[in-house]
Amino acid sequence: MSKYDDIINLPHNVSSVHPPMPMENRAAQFAPFAALTGHAAAIEETGRVTSKKIELSDEEKMNVSRHLEYALRHRAVVTITYFLPDPYKEGGRYVSYSGQIKKIDEYEHKVIMTDGKMISLYMICAVIGSIFDKFA
Repeated sequence: MSKYDDIINLPHNVSSVHPPMPMENRAAQFAPFAALTGHAAAIEETGRVTSKKIELSDEEKMNVSRHLEYALRHRAVVTITYFLPDPYKEGGRYVSYSGQIKKIDEYEHKVIMTDGKMISLYMICAVIGSIFDKFA
């Protein structure tokens, strides 16, 4: 004989005063508790690695400029590698973007692609494409 035999078969008590709790509220009372809200995100952000921007030599800058002008003139599809600064901490990351150059805006210092993407001229470190293979 178990110690709960006397109550195990009793009917479930339903309150006549309090309405039943909705299931989503009932489930919430059993949700895990995070005493340090945001702590995991802060640790993850601290551990996120960023790169430093590489400064190009004058010769490398001229080479990038020539490649941009040549690709624009010949309406070639190129891949531009540029530095994207991190909005939250020092440094950033290098991103590659492929497409056709529509315009080089000297006033705004941006390359405008045919799909509307704008890339800062100061952040570009390389322009590559099959159109440049004959120069190699």
